[in-house]
Amino acid sequence: MDIGTVYLGSVIKRFNEYKTLGDKTFAQLSENDFFFQPNEASNSIAVIIQHMHGNMLSRWTNFLTEDGEKDWRQRDEEFEIKDLSREQLIQRWEEGWNLLFDTLDSLTTGDLLKQITIRQQPLIVVDAINRQLAHYSSHVGQVVYLGKWIRGNQWTSLSIPKKNPAQ
Repeated sequence: MDIGTVYLGSVIKRFNEYKTLGDKTFAQLSENDFFFQPNEASNSIAVIIQHMHGNMLSRWTNFLTEDGEKDWRQRDEEFEIKDLSREQLIQRWEEGWNLLFDTLDSLTTGDLLKQITIRQQPLIVVDAINRQLAHYSSHVGQVVYLGKWIRGNQWTSLSIPKKNPAQ
């Protein structure tokens, strides 16, 4: 097995792990929870989903052949509160991730050192993928944190729970 194959398998695994953290958070939330905003400067889970959706569609559509910042993307609108249902938000979440995984599945090891652009900045494919992995993991972390905040003591841990001193 070559390093390119190992890399693609590893990065797909990591993206899947972050998607799963979001999925498991959503499973614990009510419809209204998606719109909880701790303060004016913070985004709700709904807004984070909208932003990730827009970013994913822009970055992963024609990944190897077009700039990752598409002319049709309306980034500022991603941060506006929209009247979307939980189902519609999850549909957007799934659409973005499906495009990401379809694109990664289509890549070959020969593509990894090709040059692409994001916002007219040249990047090799490996760096562009790593950039998006870091970006999405930070937003999924925000989603999980908000889920924990909203659920409080009702939160079900997504990893190894802290030890209970009474146990």
